[in-house]
Amino acid sequence: MFTGIIETTAKVVKIEKENTNYHFTLEVPFGDELAIDQSMAHDGCCLTVVKVDKEKKQYVVTAMDETMLKTNLSTWKVGTEVNVERSMRMDGRFDGHIVQGHVDQTATCTKVVDDNGSWRFYFSYDAKNAPSITVPKGSISINGVSLTVVDSEPGMFSVAIIPYTYQVTNFHNFREGTVVNIEFDVFGKYVQRLLEQYMAAQKQ
Repeated sequence: MFTGIIETTAKVVKIEKENTNYHFTLEVPFGDELAIDQSMAHDGCCLTVVKVDKEKKQYVVTAMDETMLKTNLSTWKVGTEVNVERSMRMDGRFDGHIVQGHVDQTATCTKVVDDNGSWRFYFSYDAKNAPSITVPKGSISINGVSLTVVDSEPGMFSVAIIPYTYQVTNFHNFREGTVVNIEFDVFGKYVQRLLEQYMAAQKQ
């Protein structure tokens, strides 16, 4: 479980393919604190640490074919900057929203607007690929960042980014056409599923 409050960014330093699996080696400032079997969110995708090199502050995670197909990990290259967050501690404040680290689908950045001190990012996604719901002022996770929805239409939404978030996450790398991971609000997904089941029952 995560909060969507990004700790820092990690850099991809090596990519190895083994059958249908991909092994990603990343370097992160707190790499010497990591341990095997830890869960970490990478651009919002929960992956397990399988190897650690504390001296180099590097670690390895493995993504299987299913993960590669449903996330933006297939776009990662050596040098790619990735948002990372370790799993949530239960003894502190909950500053974001509940993020499971289970990416629902990818979205594409369609426009970036400079709001003279902040930025508005617009994204499109496959609205037919359930669960897929956003509401104005609702929560959404983009590359693991907990954000508030500004504009919301079927298959499209926007978020506003303050300078701090722009600087400390990989949002500063986003351009028109950038593919990102999105996780819809877990409560919204349950409500959507319940409504679908109710409507289906009404038709019987």
